Amino acid sequence: MEINMPKSGSWVPWFGARVVILFITAVLLVVFFRPFSIISPGNAGVIFNMWTGQLRTVGQGMAFRIPFITQVQSYPTSLRTYTLVMRESEGTNGDDSIDLPTREGQHIKQDLSTTYNTSEAKAALVFKSFRGADIEDIESTFVRRTIITVAQNVAGTMSLSEIISDKRGELQESIQKSLSVELDKMGFNLDKVNLGASHLPPAIEAQMQQKMGAQQQAQQAVYELQKQETLAKATVAKARGEADSVLIKAKAESEGNRLLQQSMSATLVQYKSVDKWNGVLPEVTGASTPFIDLRAKGKEEK
Repeated sequence: MEINMPKSGSWVPWFGARVVILFITAVLLVVFFRPFSIISPGNAGVIFNMWTGQLRTVGQGMAFRIPFITQVQSYPTSLRTYTLVMRESEGTNGDDSIDLPTREGQHIKQDLSTTYNTSEAKAALVFKSFRGADIEDIESTFVRRTIITVAQNVAGTMSLSEIISDKRGELQESIQKSLSVELDKMGFNLDKVNLGASHLPPAIEAQMQQKMGAQQQAQQAVYELQKQETLAKATVAKARGEADSVLIKAKAESEGNRLLQQSMSATLVQYKSVDKWNGVLPEVTGASTPFIDLRAKGKEEK
């Protein structure tokens, strides 16, 4: 058997070509079989051994795997938001608000968003619960269906007015509590449920506006009545104050006159009269006693 060796002049090119071919083959094998996966920041990776059934969780970075033997999947440890709203620019699937039934049998459309994640400790449970499905598939099936079901069950126990006004906070709290339990069973942690706008059917919205208008008119009537009562009380109080003022003034004048009368003696009155007399006696006198006692004066002259 003869081995054709390259001639001395062509040895180097022949060796270089072989190296290039081996390198390209190795690169193709790496690309095809992908012996590693990249776990992005904010995620936890789960490595599943298909032969042994063993699950192992790793953090962000490079996760090595054996082709055809191990599988790697990543799940979010940072908060992730799933939105169900009517506005197509914000919803996950266009107009995607939830149809909520009420206790009366009416229906409204409700915007709702949910923030959730998993942890490195629970990522293996997520993988096991959903057989290694990626997070987008889990959201479009389990997460979506669970949110809608829980929200509808809670809303069905409440009236329309309670859902959109009186007990809106209670509705959000009840949905969050029930949803947290359901997500936890599958390895997820619920962070927050946020209720957005409520969208009423035109007929119900017209009824609600009429009701609100009637309530506002009733409140205005009560306000006017209270206002009139307040003004009447103020008028009575003012009149009572003026009457008290007049009475106090009259009592003060009466008391002043009484004190003045007590302080004035007969001699002082006589002196005041003489002091103001012009010296002319009246030509006619009646039975009354003159204000000057002439008899007393005549006795004094004698």
